[in-house]
Formats: sequence, C-alpha cells, structure tokens
Amino acid sequence: MQVILVQDVDNLGAVNELVSVKNGYARNYLIPQKFAVEASPSNLKQLEEKLKVKAKKEAAMLAEINKVTEALKASPVKLTAKTGTSGKIFGSITSLQLARAIREQKGYEIDRKRIAVNDDVKELGTHKASIDFGNGNVTEIEFEVGNAE
Repeated sequence: MQVILVQDVDNLGAVNELVSVKNGYARNYLIPQKFAVEASPSNLKQLEEKLKVKAKKEAAMLAEINKVTEALKASPVKLTAKTGTSGKIFGSITSLQLARAIREQKGYEIDRKRIAVNDDVKELGTHKASIDFGNGNVTEIEFEVGNAE
C-alpha cells in the first residue's frame, strides 16, 4: 500500500514523502496515528502542489542567499580592535563582533551562531570566516581587523 507521510517517521521517511508499506502497518498504525494519509489521486495532487510551493520558496530563498553572498564578497568587512605594542589584539575577534559589523556595514542581519571564524583571530590583518545559511549553503567571507586608535 502506498501512503503519503504527514510527519517524519523513523526508519520510514520524511514529511511529504510517498512510501510503500504493508497494508496492516498503514491501516493499523500510520493512518490512525495521523502519521500518514492514503495515496489517493486527490492526496497525490495535493502533495504535488505542496512540493511545487516548497520548490518556489526554496528558489526565492536561494536567490536571497546569493544576493547577500554577493554583497558580503564585494568588499571585506572592517573591524577594529585594541592592540598591544607588538601588534597582538587584546582578546580575539568573535562571531558576535563580526555579526555586528556585518549588520552595521552591509545592512544584513546574520545570526552569530551561523558565523564560524576559521582561525583564532589574535592579530591585525585579513582573516576568513564562513557563514552557514542552512540547507548546505555555506559561503566564505573575508574581514579585515585594523587598529583602534
């Protein structure tokens, strides 16, 4: 029997997935527990529409991510930090400081948890960080750390 999953089911499949299961499993467990609906022609049509809407949303989100990525790669984000006489930074640059700098300089609000500074930034100069937008969309940006006088 073919059913359309309404929720994620362990060892079976994800939401909006069409799966084949035994009749008893579908009728006695999946359908009464509202984990799945029978794969009738009308339900299949609804599934098709849901998948089209989801694809449109993902395409729009990908276009927005590409726009943000281009803006971030156009010019490096600049940060300032206090340094000692040897040029070393007091402390280090964190993802929170980088997120604030992106918001102030580029106008994009990026959650600091999505930003990973690639190395321990304890010196002045150009460094790299990666931003994970989700769904496998990761981009690497450059930022400059200058002396705060």
